[in-house]
Amino acid sequence: MVNYPPVDGIGPPGTRVKSIAAQLLASMSPNLLLMDLGMAISFATVAVPDLLHAPEGLSLDDTQASWFGSLSYLTQPFGAILSGLIVDYFGRKKASILVNIPHVIAWILAYFSWNLPSLFIANGLLGLGTGLMEAPIFAYVGEVCEPSIRGTVCTVTQLFLAIGTLNMYFLGTVVSWRNAALISLAAPILAMVLSFFVPETPVWLLSQNREKDALKSLCYLRGWTSAENVKEEFDELIIYCKNLHRCIICLREDEYRKTEDCPHRNMNIFKRSYLQFKNEMLVKATLRPFSLGILYFLFYVMSGLTPIRPNMVNVCGAFGMADNRKNIVLKVGIITLTAAILVIGLIKIAGKRKLGITAMLGTGLSCTALSVYAKHHLDDSVFSYDVDTFPKDTSVWPLVFFYLLTFCTGCNVSWVLLGEIFPFRSRARAQGLAAAWNYIVTFFGTKSYIDLEIHFKLWGTFAVYAAFAFVGTVYLYFFIPETEGVPLHEIEYFYKGSLRTFAYDPFINFFRRIFGITREDPRIVCKEENEKNDTKF
Repeated sequence: MVNYPPVDGIGPPGTRVKSIAAQLLASMSPNLLLMDLGMAISFATVAVPDLLHAPEGLSLDDTQASWFGSLSYLTQPFGAILSGLIVDYFGRKKASILVNIPHVIAWILAYFSWNLPSLFIANGLLGLGTGLMEAPIFAYVGEVCEPSIRGTVCTVTQLFLAIGTLNMYFLGTVVSWRNAALISLAAPILAMVLSFFVPETPVWLLSQNREKDALKSLCYLRGWTSAENVKEEFDELIIYCKNLHRCIICLREDEYRKTEDCPHRNMNIFKRSYLQFKNEMLVKATLRPFSLGILYFLFYVMSGLTPIRPNMVNVCGAFGMADNRKNIVLKVGIITLTAAILVIGLIKIAGKRKLGITAMLGTGLSCTALSVYAKHHLDDSVFSYDVDTFPKDTSVWPLVFFYLLTFCTGCNVSWVLLGEIFPFRSRARAQGLAAAWNYIVTFFGTKSYIDLEIHFKLWGTFAVYAAFAFVGTVYLYFFIPETEGVPLHEIEYFYKGSLRTFAYDPFINFFRRIFGITREDPRIVCKEENEKNDTKF
């Protein structure tokens, strides 16, 4: 039994409404981080049209515009890799403050940029800061929320990404790109301020042997309630975190020794670090969700909307869409926001698995429709980087297909899954590496767009994106599990054992029965292993 320490400042038992309110309030700082992130990744979309072949001031040619639009994605992986280390060392809360610094500098530099190098440096810093933000955002939100509302709160967090994107697209229609950068400075500053008023996550505090602080944090997050009202959940966290204090090398060797008796303490530091890395990162519980994350990101990024984002305004013109190009981009932001709101309502009903598969299939069908339209209605001379080649006649059909692509892209759950599929020991680093992979793919996707269009025209480019989406749909159908409502410490048991990555599905289960493949309930496996480990003390 856990001997609960006295906790000062904790109020009476919290109601369900108060509990949800506390978790939403604690998530506001990560929400503002994501809003700033959405503005950062959309900055090139509003800046490139004004900078491309500008008659005066700063000006970009075709090649420079291509590099500018993809540069932030090139620097994001470095930030994403560092983010895991920062989160593990400083904790989720302090990391949420520190990662804002690059964006504060970047927005100021973008506003005052006096030549192309300073402008490129500003965009590179936006990418670095975006990468740094990934692990703190998703590690924090995933760890402070109850399983029953974690999916909903994570999608609310995603909503702020859509709000940030919409904000930048709106600013692009009413102010210059310089003023848009200056206004965007408010987001990271406000996020830093709010971070001082939220608690650290209970799991991280327990990993640092700060039991009283962890209990106080959990009481805050469950509606400013008393210790007795979080007793059961805190007991489960205590049992889970006992393993975190044990030597991971001993655990993997099934010795289950106390830390004091660990024979690896005096081992050569390099050998010990290698064995710790091997037993934390190179195990099924980490590698299997990591493979899911990186493949999901690959198919999601290359399914149409992301690669064209920096040049979106001109792509709309090249298709001859029946509306003002900047208005279309603004409506893309509105549709993205609408999709994010819809996902909040659907995720509890449909779950993440069905949403992810349906959204990926929708992007494939949308890209196919755009490819067919371009093949039959656009001349081969049309080139999105040359406004003189744009068709004179406009049509509403490519506009409909493009809006459908936007909506389906906005309904993806890749980032929501990233916050919950990794075990605690490797969570921050694995999230950082997965985010880094996402940005590497995004860089190559955005940078290769101009080459794809040169060699395969618009119709061939979107045919390539459709192929990625359809392959991604098949992959997700077989490999994405349903994690909605499952506690974090139980999710890692989805990925242990043989073929544990296959999801529950009537069609898949039919072939399981034919081939005699069995699969234990991960909740039962988790409970049995926790009880077994607890008896070793």
